Amino acid sequence: MNSDEPLALEPARGPSPLVRTLLVAVIAFIAGVAGMAAFNWWTNSGTSAPAQPAPTPVAVQEPPAPVRALPPGTDVATLAAREQALAARLDLLDLRLRDTEGSARAASGYASQAERLLIAFASRRAIERGQALGPLETQLRRRFGEAHGEAVSTVIQSAAQPVLLQDLRVALETIAPRLLVAPDAGPWTRFRAMVGDLIVLRRVDTPDPRASARLREAQGLLAAGNVEAALAEVARMPGAGDAENWVNNAKRYLAARSALNEIEQAAMDTPPAASRQAS
Repeated sequence: MNSDEPLALEPARGPSPLVRTLLVAVIAFIAGVAGMAAFNWWTNSGTSAPAQPAPTPVAVQEPPAPVRALPPGTDVATLAAREQALAARLDLLDLRLRDTEGSARAASGYASQAERLLIAFASRRAIERGQALGPLETQLRRRFGEAHGEAVSTVIQSAAQPVLLQDLRVALETIAPRLLVAPDAGPWTRFRAMVGDLIVLRRVDTPDPRASARLREAQGLLAAGNVEAALAEVARMPGAGDAENWVNNAKRYLAARSALNEIEQAAMDTPPAASRQAS
C-alpha cells in the first residue's frame, strides 16, 4: 500500500445497548426517588404544621371629625342674651296686641252707645213733632225693651196718639172761661166770682188767689214749656172739674217726656264694651 494514500477513517462507535439501558434505568430510579422525597416532604409539611387561626380583622378607627369653630356671636352667653331680648320683644308685642284688642272693643262699645243715643234722640224729635216712630219703634224695643220696657211702651203709645205743647196751649185757651168758676156753680156764685176777681185784698208777698191770675200763670208756664207747673195751676182752679180732658192730655205729655228722659239716660249710661269685658 502506498504511503501517499489517505487513511480511511473508522466509524465512531457509540455506547452499547446495554449501557444505554442501564443509564435509562438509573435516571428513572433517581427521578422516582426524587419524586417520592418531594411527595413525602409536601405531605409532612401539610399535616404536621398546626393550623393558624384566621387573623381577626382590626377595626379601623376613623379619625375624629375636626372641631369646627363657631361663628362669632354664637357662644352660650350671647345666645342666652338674644333669647331674653327676643322674649322681651314677644312680651311687648303681646301687650300691644292686647291694647289693640281692648281699643277695638272700646270702639265697638262707643259705637253701640252712639247708636243708642241716636235712637233715643230721634225718638224724642219724632214725639215732639207728633210724627210716627216707624223703624224707630223696632230699634227702641231691641235696644231698650229688656231693661226699660215700660218706658218704651209709653213712648210708642205717645207716638200713636201724640200730644203737642201747642195743642195744650190752644186747649187751655178754649176752656179758660170754664176754669174760672166751678162747674156746678149757680148764677149768683158766678157773679160773686166775677166780682171777686175785680177786688182782692192780699199781702204783697203772697200769690194772687184769683182764678184769673192762676189762669194767666198757667198760660205763661205753658208758653215757657213748663207743663208740669201749668198742670198744677189748672188743678187748683175752680173749674178744674171741667178740664179733665186737658188734664189727662197734659199727664200723657209729661209721661212721654219722662219715658224719653229715662231712655236717653240709659243710652248715655251704657258702658263701653271694654269695660263690660273687664267687669
